[in-house]
Amino acid sequence: MSNENATLLDNVDARTKLAGSNKMEILLFSLGTRETFGINVFKVREVSQTPKITKTPNMPVGVEGVISLRGNIIPVMSLAKFVCPNEEKGSTEATMIVTEFSKHTQGFLVDSVDRIIRVDWNKVRAPETMLAGNQALITAITELEDGKLVSILDVESILSSVLGETFVPEIPAVAMEQDRFMFFCDDSIVARKEIISVLDKVSVKYQQANNGAEAWEKLQNIANRYQHEKEPLRSFLKLILVDAEMPEMDGYVLTKHIKSDSRFQGIPVVMHSSLSSNANRAMGSSVGVDAYVAKFDPLVLAETISPYLQA
Repeated sequence: MSNENATLLDNVDARTKLAGSNKMEILLFSLGTRETFGINVFKVREVSQTPKITKTPNMPVGVEGVISLRGNIIPVMSLAKFVCPNEEKGSTEATMIVTEFSKHTQGFLVDSVDRIIRVDWNKVRAPETMLAGNQALITAITELEDGKLVSILDVESILSSVLGETFVPEIPAVAMEQDRFMFFCDDSIVARKEIISVLDKVSVKYQQANNGAEAWEKLQNIANRYQHEKEPLRSFLKLILVDAEMPEMDGYVLTKHIKSDSRFQGIPVVMHSSLSSNANRAMGSSVGVDAYVAKFDPLVLAETISPYLQA
């Protein structure tokens, strides 16, 4: 990996300017196969040669052990064992990508890191059903200038397969009138399942979408259906919950669309993202989100959205 790309990883200010531009930066890497994989740069803390890993007993499949990183003990996982377990081992796993999301830090072993590219979210699409295997670990596909496809990993699903599904405790139900509902969008299968678990616990009706472009289309259709009601849309649609990273249109651009459309006036937008740093919160604020909640703590999510739903 070049010094230029290493510098980009540390350049938070430059990356923050991407908010609302519908662009993302992807770190490209190989797992020793012919495929090219990618991960959002916002999730990457650093890239280094693989350090000495301490083996520990009773670790889940795919977890190679732990390392000490600046005084913190973090797990190190073999991405190849998750993404292409049936492939003949070709990865040297000589490189480690340290990622941080959903308040977890972990190292992922890869064969090699290539470079960082910047792409438009509208050129990032959800994978076709036939490509969405590997336990749905591929959340999106984009294409390089030479026509080569890049598979963008759903890191949330990988972490869920290691840690197990998040336990959703009993949460007090929200008092809402029968015809009131909320809307949420998220491209991760794991995240959608966990959000629905919380909403079912609090007895909230909802509609959903799998990416920003689909969400915006559905929200406009909702606004059109309710435009002849005597009450404004905000009396029925109480809250919109958006993910930050989504194919075709990210949550920042989606929020800008919502906030600039007078039909959605008074409807709060909460950003629910695995990108939990202060910089990402600032990016959310810059496009007008009313609250920002990090994935995934079901109690915190419920406590964040409940006041809006009962307003």
